Amino acid sequence: MPQHTANTANTANTATTADTESTESTESTGTAVTRLAIRLLDAWSARPREGVAGAELPSDPGVPVLASLLHATGEPEAERSAARAVTVWTRSAGRGPAHWGLYDGGLAGTLVGLRLAARVHPGLHPVADRLRDRLVHTAPSLGWRCERVAFPDYDLIVGPSGVLLALSTGTRPTPAELGPFADHLTRLCDADELPRLRTGQYAGHPHLGWLDGRINTGTGHGVAGVVAALTTAVRHVGPQPGLTPALRRATRWLVRQSFDDARSIRTWDGAGLDDGPSPAGPRARQAWCYGTPGVSWALWDAADAAGDRETAAWAAAAFSTLAERYDERFHLFGDRPSDLLALCHGASGVLAVADTFAHHAGLPAAAALRARLLAHLRARLSEIEALGAEGMGLLGGAAGPLCALLTAGHGASRAWLSCLGLR
Repeated sequence: MPQHTANTANTANTATTADTESTESTESTGTAVTRLAIRLLDAWSARPREGVAGAELPSDPGVPVLASLLHATGEPEAERSAARAVTVWTRSAGRGPAHWGLYDGGLAGTLVGLRLAARVHPGLHPVADRLRDRLVHTAPSLGWRCERVAFPDYDLIVGPSGVLLALSTGTRPTPAELGPFADHLTRLCDADELPRLRTGQYAGHPHLGWLDGRINTGTGHGVAGVVAALTTAVRHVGPQPGLTPALRRATRWLVRQSFDDARSIRTWDGAGLDDGPSPAGPRARQAWCYGTPGVSWALWDAADAAGDRETAAWAAAAFSTLAERYDERFHLFGDRPSDLLALCHGASGVLAVADTFAHHAGLPAAAALRARLLAHLRARLSEIEALGAEGMGLLGGAAGPLCALLTAGHGASRAWLSCLGLR
């Protein structure tokens, strides 16, 4: 056999062996993730429903979102575990804090839970429809401020941005359903410097005083979340005279607030720069909620919806600066497991964003970061299990990392990602 032919054959054999080992490894880790999800859902279903310290709020969508992904595997044990968890979850759904938001126990979170729980128990569809109608019909009476705002007036966690995303999760909303929320967010973005999004309710607040009088940039509580909601509205209702210019103003404002940190990562502070100098030093908080992952995705998706290739390329390049320099030892920090693992602050949120960039933008740096973070989280399943003993919430509990692993690593449904402003 000629030498080059032998080398080719050896290379092919090596590649085949590597592919087989990779497939077996993926199947093995997929089984481990699925088994852990089953254990945690079963443990959650068996917990007493009252007086459990550290338990997530009753309306949190984490359990039904995870259950819907497990149920879709078709594995009998997973189907039984998912059905049992959904049954238990629906008994207390809608209880908790009396607000309309997507997270922190709000009714929009209940709607997301019901929509995805209905994939397990189809009889829940009419219940979800009734809650949707209640959210839409009540919106005009909620009295959102348009000046000196607070989070409930605009944001993704407890405000109208999150409700709009909830209405779009697991279903196709009508323009009439999105209208009250999209119209309000459009009004908030009626000027280039977004003055209506400047907060005015946090003077002297022990945790949020830093934000009073400033404009938040983040996905959870800031302009990136508003951009995600407006983009979702554009995708469902098409370009509109007020909506499209509002989205353009918000995206351009976010681009103007960016800077290169000391690690050469294009990033954002928690609040806008207000024409001051770019901050010095590196920025450790790089997560779904704040920093480059969530903000750059919101910008890319808005540009993609608008057909703006230049801004989409800019946003992809911004994310690439993080993906190429991401340092788990520096960018993952905090005293609690949720800070290191969860969707909001931790590795699974960055994984979900990297996977979304890789899936929709075909970004090589995002695919490489996705592979790194999949390995990072798979090596920490015992820590995710410990987090599950504290809570199964979507943003801060163990449901989030498990959902991210199942979707990014094992091809599970992407429908739930819309409640994070992702796709």
